[in-house]
Order: sequence, then C-alpha cells, then structure tokens
Amino acid sequence: MIHFDAHTDLYDSFYGGFKYTHGTPFRRAIEEGVLDPNRTIQIGLRGSMNDLDDFDYGDKMGVRLMRIEEAKELGPRRVMEIARQVVGDAETYVSFDIDMLDPVHAPGTGTPEIGGFTTFEAQQLLRGLRGLNIIGADVVEVSPPFDPTGITAYAGVTMMFEILCSMAEDVAKRRK
Repeated sequence: MIHFDAHTDLYDSFYGGFKYTHGTPFRRAIEEGVLDPNRTIQIGLRGSMNDLDDFDYGDKMGVRLMRIEEAKELGPRRVMEIARQVVGDAETYVSFDIDMLDPVHAPGTGTPEIGGFTTFEAQQLLRGLRGLNIIGADVVEVSPPFDPTGITAYAGVTMMFEILCSMAEDVAKRRK
C-alpha cells in the first residue's frame, strides 16, 4: 500500500480505547493479515502526537514511514522511486488522506495538520504512480461542512482523478 497522510493510522486504540477508528485501520489490517507491512509506505507524516506508539509499531512491523521533512527534502520524484521499491510490481492499494495537504489547500478535514504538501506537490507524487499495479484506491477525510469554500472537495476530486488516470492506463494495458 502507498499511503499519503499526515498520520500513520497505526494506533492500537484511539478516542478512549476504541479499536476501530480512523486512527487504527492499518494496524487492524496488518493484524488481520490483509496488509503486508513490508510492502507499505506512508508518506507525509507529521503533526501533533500523543505518543509514538504508532511510529514504534510501524517500525517494528517493517512499514516504511516517511515524515514530511524527508519527503520535502527528497522531492516527489525520489519519494515515488522509494515507494516503487517498497511496493514492487505486485498488486498495490493507494490511500490518499486529504490531510496530507497543508490546510491552506484543504481546510475541510477533521484532522488538519499544518506544514503539508501543496496541491501541485501532491499531483506530482500521484503522477509517480503511473505504471504501478494499482488494484484499488481511496481519497478519505474530505469534510465539506468544514470548508464552505469548496476548495477541499475540489482538491479531493482532483487527487482521485490523478489516481484514476494511472489506474485506467494500467487497466487498458492489461486488456491489450
């Protein structure tokens, strides 16, 4: 999985001990054997943290954790080269959390974190998916009520379009 997000979503529990929340899905997926941590990269991680349990778990399980500082220093092309090395040629899922964008570009989310990517940087990252064996994807945590301007929804649909373009090209290639 290639996961673009400000957060790892690898917590054991969240919000008073609940095991199934928006902060825990990938830990549950690893535990249930539906997500290979050694073929998972998380890009753009940052923000306030209650503790480092999620990062410790990711490191222990073999998830490639890429904080925003590293991603910005490397640039989109090199980040995606690393992502390609992590996922290889096998089937890959892409998850794009809108809060990986800086809230200047996407304020309409429940967990905004300053210091994120611009929409242009995100497009460059997503265009780096081209040629991968993407079998599914999502764009999550877009919350229109938190953004009456509509810019977050527009950013979200644009990011999904970028992902679908890569997927469509791959599907067309497989059908030939």
